[in-house]
Amino acid sequence: MSEGPAGGQDSRPGPEPSASDAANGPGAADAGGDGQAADPVGHDTYDLYQRGLELLGRGSAAAAAQLLERAAAAEPQSRSVLEALARAQFDAGRYDAAAGNFRRIVEASPNDDYAQFGLGLALARTGDPGAAAEHLALAAAMQPNLRHYADALRSVRATLRARAQHQAENPENPQRDARDA
Repeated sequence: MSEGPAGGQDSRPGPEPSASDAANGPGAADAGGDGQAADPVGHDTYDLYQRGLELLGRGSAAAAAQLLERAAAAEPQSRSVLEALARAQFDAGRYDAAAGNFRRIVEASPNDDYAQFGLGLALARTGDPGAAAEHLALAAAMQPNLRHYADALRSVRATLRARAQHQAENPENPQRDARDA
């Protein structure tokens, strides 16, 4: 999960951001007029975001999540920050938190295939393969050419089939057997 879509860029469709767009990224629109929002301790939000992405890319997911949580506190509506934070949380094994942030993105933009995919993976890791299958199916339908979406969906559906088979073979209510005899 650490490698997000488009080589680390956010998953919104459209052209790759230019250097001037990067200056207008997370934290660029604040009331202070200098183009940079600051977190509660005065750090530049865009710098926190960039440092978080760098740490995430180097495999330091827990450290990345800490920086990205600060960026998200300063820019709670930034889709780019939320996605990076969710990816970092997922890679750090914080699946409930990752699911929550991916869900925020999905609620704001239901047609975001990567957020649907991330939410599905996080839900699968939290032990909810039924809900995971719904989101993974949406992601796979939106991007049928992405094999990893289809592979994740197949895996979750196999888990659901195995659970159903186990329940059929091992009924939870032992009195059911006595009634059926």
